[in-house]
Amino acid sequence: MSPTARVAIVGGAVIGALSVATGAFGAHGLKAVLEASGQAGNWETASRYAMYHGLALVGTGLLSLVRPTAPGLAASTACFILGTLIFSGCLGTLALTGVTVLGAIVPIGGTLMIAGWILLASAAARTTV
Repeated sequence: MSPTARVAIVGGAVIGALSVATGAFGAHGLKAVLEASGQAGNWETASRYAMYHGLALVGTGLLSLVRPTAPGLAASTACFILGTLIFSGCLGTLALTGVTVLGAIVPIGGTLMIAGWILLASAAARTTV
C-alpha cells in the first residue's frame, strides 16, 4: 500500500470515528450547554463536515491504490486532512468556548476542503484503470 493510501484511509477512518463520537457527545452530553449558548448548529456542522471529509479521505486512499502516482492525489489528501482539522476543530472549539476569533480561521479550513475536492476531481479525471 502506498504511503498516500495508508495516510488517507487511516486518517479518514480516525476522522470518521471522531465525527461520530463528537456528534453523539454534542447531541447528548453537551446538548444543554450548546443550546444555551446558541452553538448547537456550529457543533453539528463541525461533526457533519468531519464525517463527509473522513469519507472523502477513504475515497482518496482507494483511488491511490488504483493509481498511486495520480497527480494531485497526495495534495488532495493533505487538503482534506488539514482542512478538516482547521474547519471542524476551530468550529467545534468556537462552539465550546465562544472565542469568536476562531470564526475568522474556519474559512481557511473550508478553502482547503474545497481545494481537496478540486484536486480529487482532477486526479480522478486523469486516472485510467
